[in-house]
Amino acid sequence: MATQHSRSAARLMMTPAVILLLGWMLVPLTMTLYFSFKRYLPMRGDSLERGLDWVGFENYVRFIGSSSFWPSVQATLLIVGGVLVITVVLGILLAILLDQPFWGQGIVRILVIAPFFVMPTVSALVWKNMMMDPVNGMFAYLWRFFGAEPVSWMSDASVQSIILIVSWQWLPFATLILLTAIQSLDSEQLEAAEMDGAPVLSRFFYIILPHLGRAITIVILIQTIFLLSIFAEIFVTTGGSFGTRTLTYLIFQRVVDSQNIGLGSAGGVYAIILANIVALFLMRIVGKNLDQ
Repeated sequence: MATQHSRSAARLMMTPAVILLLGWMLVPLTMTLYFSFKRYLPMRGDSLERGLDWVGFENYVRFIGSSSFWPSVQATLLIVGGVLVITVVLGILLAILLDQPFWGQGIVRILVIAPFFVMPTVSALVWKNMMMDPVNGMFAYLWRFFGAEPVSWMSDASVQSIILIVSWQWLPFATLILLTAIQSLDSEQLEAAEMDGAPVLSRFFYIILPHLGRAITIVILIQTIFLLSIFAEIFVTTGGSFGTRTLTYLIFQRVVDSQNIGLGSAGGVYAIILANIVALFLMRIVGKNLDQ
């Protein structure tokens, strides 16, 4: 009886938080679905007070039929994939390096993790103006020092620039998760393999990498969820030009620039569908790794 009573009390105390969380998620989702079936152009006099015209799936057909839709999906997946490859590969290398004992190890770990706490807008502006500026940027000085012509990163290599900026932000997160996983590895396995004469690469591919499988899938899953909604870095650097207009940025343009809330809401539903498809696919991968 005491156990049942404590469980009931716990559920009762959790109820307000659960209701608030559900409201926080369901209210915006419901409004997005509602507006996606309506004609809502505030600049043309449409308002909630006067009532909105029902247009059915017209907004969905117009949004997916736009010439910008599939390029934006392609740009989104390209940026997400590029960032995942860079952060996972470099994260593994940094985690292995930081796991080795050396002088100043604590300070180096703090410096490696620090970029994760910088606001995306701030870091994007720093990279754009201090690093990638074709006239006064550090990369421009470096290029001229070696006798090469500076690169206009934001126009000539715009997608690569976004991938580099976002990777710099998310690399500390991947490194921290992978470092924790490496530290949980039984050192006796590595010592036994080393005593048996196993080379460094064999120890990495047959002992360390399999041990990092779960951590890698968790990193990929969490980063993908956040990277699918990347916006700030693109907004302050390229403004969606030069092939960097992602699905999230396209929705922003439809809602803010075009003042077409119905069309933007339909785009938001497509973004939710895309995120769920990717999440389900990754969850299957995570589930397979966890079952092994």
